[in-house]
Amino acid sequence: MAVTTSVSRALLLPCRHAPARVLTRPIPSRSSVRVASSLSSRSAQHEQPNGSSATTMTTKSAAAPYSTAASTPADTANPHKFVYNVAASYIAKGKSFDPQTHLFQFNPYNRVQPPKKTGRNKSSRPESGQDAFFVSRLGPAPGEVAVGIADGVGGWMDSGVDPADFSHAFCDYMAEAASQTSSPAAGNGGNEGLTARQLMQKGYEAVCHDPKITAGGSTAVVGLLTQNGKLEVANLGDSGFIILRLNGVHASSEPQTHAFNTPFQLSVVPAIMLMRAAAFGGAQLMDQPKDAEVTRHGLRHGDVVVFASDGLWDNLFEQDILRIVSRTMTKAGAWASTERGVQVPTDLKPYTEVEGQQETEEGGDETKPQKPPVTLQGAIATEIVSAAKRASLDPKLDGPFAKEVKKYYPHEVWRGGKEDDICVVVVVVSEEGVPTPVKAKL
Repeated sequence: MAVTTSVSRALLLPCRHAPARVLTRPIPSRSSVRVASSLSSRSAQHEQPNGSSATTMTTKSAAAPYSTAASTPADTANPHKFVYNVAASYIAKGKSFDPQTHLFQFNPYNRVQPPKKTGRNKSSRPESGQDAFFVSRLGPAPGEVAVGIADGVGGWMDSGVDPADFSHAFCDYMAEAASQTSSPAAGNGGNEGLTARQLMQKGYEAVCHDPKITAGGSTAVVGLLTQNGKLEVANLGDSGFIILRLNGVHASSEPQTHAFNTPFQLSVVPAIMLMRAAAFGGAQLMDQPKDAEVTRHGLRHGDVVVFASDGLWDNLFEQDILRIVSRTMTKAGAWASTERGVQVPTDLKPYTEVEGQQETEEGGDETKPQKPPVTLQGAIATEIVSAAKRASLDPKLDGPFAKEVKKYYPHEVWRGGKEDDICVVVVVVSEEGVPTPVKAKL
């Protein structure tokens, strides 16, 4: 849920074409307490909402007990092919988490969700509450992958609207658009292909023209992964992503908020609400896909990319996520600490592939509860969701959200975690044809 109503409620009318009203004092967002946990500086190319690009360098200085190697982005001339091993885990607020049931292993030969089906049929949706996700191949053949998470804006419930209808339909449309694209992603050798922001725009336009979606809104994070090791992410709101490399944080997103706990959001607003907003006046809120922050990253063999809704970021710090991933990767042998540094096995297939993986019939329901064999990406996803779920229910251990409330509103009483829907998509990156293990000096 993108906007909470528990403490000092902030209800900012989600409207894309008219003024919005802040009815009461907003609560803090998670933006200022995501503790930095990398031991090295990180560099990424950022595209601002107006379309301009700039290269920025941010140095992180927190003291997480790990060492990381200096690294360079994937070389576009590198003939090696990158493979993306993807799994998603999720749990709705108020539900018990089952790591076997609440897990999806992506089959690169299929979409996660058959188009125009799960968004309409509530019984076939994953048990992720108002959070929704998709994983889709880019184009007709497996190889390049699109992923995304949409977090329905909970404030719409006050108007009798189910926020899940918007977020799940939005992800459905993006999955369909990604799978039906005829050109490669723009990051794979050209500028004419599909971009992450364009995919977000396609999904949003489809929702706006869907007569069954009369109101609602969501945040969104969309990533495109290309066969040459490039990742492009468009992030709008307070969902986000983190890239982990060789026991360190290589890059992470920053949330976009209008005010504390009031994230950027895409919206469909009924005409009656537009008239009321115009009558009462207020600040403009006109978030569009063009407002999403776009970043581009070079990936490497053994990287782990985590996309998640704010149900994760409000309950776990970056170094918490790093420890979970490091523990799981090390236990599996995918990250090995040696006297010469951290190494990644040349072949990650034994850890990431599902035997007997094949294409299912078009229209088959791939979101039914399943008990797939454990893969590395699946284990990481369920471990992260399990930890975030426990933290959200802990009344004593203050997480990022609680610490931020205390910082900005010291007289407010908020202890422990923040219960919410939690949705995580994990990508384990492997590169075919790697000649030697990747190493990092300790």
